[in-house]
Amino acid sequence: MQIVTDTGMDLYLPPEEIAEDVPLHITRHKVLLDGKTYRSGLDIQHKELYELLEKTDGLPTTSVPSTGEMVELYQELAKTDPDIIAIHMSSGLSGTINSAQSASEMVPEANVTVIDAMTLSGVMGWQVAAATRAVKAGWSPEQIAKLVADIVAVSDSIYTLDDLTYLIHGGRISHMKGLIASALKLKPLIGVAKSDGKYEQLGSVRTFKGALKGLVKQMLKRHPEGTHLRVQIIHALNPTAVPILKEEIEKHFKCTWLPVGNMSPVLSAHTGPSMIGLGFASLAEYPEIP
Repeated sequence: MQIVTDTGMDLYLPPEEIAEDVPLHITRHKVLLDGKTYRSGLDIQHKELYELLEKTDGLPTTSVPSTGEMVELYQELAKTDPDIIAIHMSSGLSGTINSAQSASEMVPEANVTVIDAMTLSGVMGWQVAAATRAVKAGWSPEQIAKLVADIVAVSDSIYTLDDLTYLIHGGRISHMKGLIASALKLKPLIGVAKSDGKYEQLGSVRTFKGALKGLVKQMLKRHPEGTHLRVQIIHALNPTAVPILKEEIEKHFKCTWLPVGNMSPVLSAHTGPSMIGLGFASLAEYPEIP
């Protein structure tokens, strides 16, 4: 069995969490800027994206892997192993999963199980890593789909940012509400809803430091003080905010920290460099991974 995913995922995990001998294939979203097209994580990395943005007045747009690209990938993979698990970023945030579903119907020689991650970035990486372990353990596609759903149920993804320009441009928040928030210099607290995998605004504050504390308040709404959490911080290009957020979290929770990571270029194109967020889950509730 092979696994296909996409660049809506950020995979920064210890080696023991990933079964590296299970084939993992990544389909690439595209970042379009100043008439040029870049494959996320292949033709362009996050730092290169921001270097380009500093030299232009343009703003990036993105596109999903096409159905045709998915068809070609499934056809090629089916030559060696027709059983494929495809885990793609939330259908509430991207049309990637539509391409995957359409492609799976066009390649009858492949047995593709398409799974909606219902989230993105770091927590999506947790799902993919768990799937590699499950494949290695011989789990069925149905068991793997349930494992992903169980991770969705106990995990949360939340973030904030200092500059709303990119979110407004990309249509990820209402244009009018975004302009008002920008004028008032508000910093949004944004989560990914478990019900539909879409962004939900959890609140807003006046300062970026206050927004970091606001993220921790959101964690406290989900877990009692002192809970032992699995936590991972992901940022676009804002390393100075990482230790501040980490210190605030450690005031309230016992933490098993996963490696800090940078958000993929296609996701960073929608947030801008100031974004910082985290994935977290109660260790007591986290599903057992084979």
